[in-house]
Amino acid sequence: MIKTRIEKLRKLMVERNIDVYLVPTADYHQSEYICDYFKCREYISGFTGSAGTVVITKDQAGLWTDGRYFIQASKQIENTGITLYKMGVENTISILDFIKQNLNENNYVGFDGKCVSANMGKSVENVAKFKKALIKDNEDLIDLVYDNRPLLPKDKAFILDIKYCGKSLFDKVNDVKKAMEKNNCTKHITCALDEICWLLNIRGNDVLHTPVVLSYCVISQDGVELYIDKSKLDEQMLQYFKDNNVVLHDYFDIINDLANIKDQTIWLDGTKASYSMLNVLNKNNTMINQPSSIVLAKAIKNEVEIANVKQSHIIDGVCVTKFMYWLKHNYDKQELSEIDASDYLENLRKEMGAIDSSFSTIAAVNENAASMHYSATKEKHSMIKKDGIILVDSGGQYLQGTTDITRTIALGNIKPEWKRLITIVLKGMLNLSNAKFLYGCTGQNLDILARNPIWQHDLDYQCGTGHGIGYLLGVHEGPHGFRWQKSIARSEDTRLEHGMIITNEPGIYLPNDMGVRIENELIVTKGNKNEYGQFMYLDTITFAPIDLDSIDKQYLNNEEIKQLNDYHNEVYLKISPYLNDDEKVWLKQYTKAI
Repeated sequence: MIKTRIEKLRKLMVERNIDVYLVPTADYHQSEYICDYFKCREYISGFTGSAGTVVITKDQAGLWTDGRYFIQASKQIENTGITLYKMGVENTISILDFIKQNLNENNYVGFDGKCVSANMGKSVENVAKFKKALIKDNEDLIDLVYDNRPLLPKDKAFILDIKYCGKSLFDKVNDVKKAMEKNNCTKHITCALDEICWLLNIRGNDVLHTPVVLSYCVISQDGVELYIDKSKLDEQMLQYFKDNNVVLHDYFDIINDLANIKDQTIWLDGTKASYSMLNVLNKNNTMINQPSSIVLAKAIKNEVEIANVKQSHIIDGVCVTKFMYWLKHNYDKQELSEIDASDYLENLRKEMGAIDSSFSTIAAVNENAASMHYSATKEKHSMIKKDGIILVDSGGQYLQGTTDITRTIALGNIKPEWKRLITIVLKGMLNLSNAKFLYGCTGQNLDILARNPIWQHDLDYQCGTGHGIGYLLGVHEGPHGFRWQKSIARSEDTRLEHGMIITNEPGIYLPNDMGVRIENELIVTKGNKNEYGQFMYLDTITFAPIDLDSIDKQYLNNEEIKQLNDYHNEVYLKISPYLNDDEKVWLKQYTKAI
């Protein structure tokens, strides 16, 4: 099936004199997660991961993805004729070099310019110029071979009450205008969906697990213009925008309207804006290509958001604790699959008021857990077996915030070696949780705290240690994070500010054997200030048991044992009031001091 789709695409390429066709994982806003309409890369390759780029030539096809998906991708593209290129691995050819090798003079490199970022499009443009070739960026060729392509979403958007967001649309827009003044900017064009929803205090249902609405926003000193499908707005929202002087336009009018802007200084993030947008703006305007001021403002939660987020984690901790109780009492009494486990946890969250999951739940047993972003399907999943482990990575979207938690759980007696590995990961997680540092430190400064206990055993994990999290928005949010290597596409060198939320999730992944990850969320918090500067610490806000059945105490030092015991004491105090009597007795045992 995949081979047939690629051959259809190649026929279209020949007709249009295209040597190379680029298919990114993207919508018109460069979102991390996308709605079904935009899953063109998945359709043409069969790879279902959230990150990757496919490049098709007349006789080759390649998929580029990162370390989270190496195992998954290699399985899903097997026998398709597509070659896997492992990003971040030494001697792997880059996408741009691959294009350069396969592009001929006077021919074209093609892509849908609305789905390729401005920055990526300019890089491809430079390759084309070097090869004396051209770009075709105005046609979505995948659409021509895509049978029964899903439609764009039509769900209603809604207003997020001030009691949840803590700051009005008016005040947020004024902050953007002040940033524009400092940058001598006359127009600020925002394409990122989470930035727009945060700024306007709205949410939607256009992307699975990420409550955003497809839209563009243009801010000037005179006001705000919003490009959106107006059928998604009820009377209350129409009045809300009118009261706040937000002018509404049709979603698809954005490119034509931008083409009419002349002699302006425009602030636009080239990693989020499309190549098509940049092309129409570049001709008559001065461009400021840098991240929006909204990125940092959104990442630093205000006091209202922090209070709400802490409450969301109590709710979520209750769900995860009830799930662990159910799993421990049923895995050996009935036939249960990874999907059964995932469904049970998601139903618990719905019962506790979750709007949605914050991402597709990962429930992976034994060797399946070695794939960082494993996804069980009805067609391909494993049964939960006695004397094994299950890694469960999940989260919820609540009006009070977004959660993300991972627990690796022993089901019966597990191998001593697995216990050792799980305990090593726990050591890294505890070590980073306990960090105290001077203001000015970044995630790059602190990442080694989690990684060092794992490095001591000549092991590592091919991803960052943690990421920022939005407020009823994306479960992955920049600019901050924990990562020891500098990445061009990431900003872990952003200093950690009071109010930032960040995950702490080291792991070990051994192909064909097992995988382990233990994850809590942290809030960056101010500590003491003295002659040495402002000290900071990381306040844990996730509360659910860390499975003691999977831990080998001999690998923990006294400080780590005390830290684990103190954490479990707090888990019991915060979670037990919400449990029934049987669950409470169980939790008391599973948070006992070791």
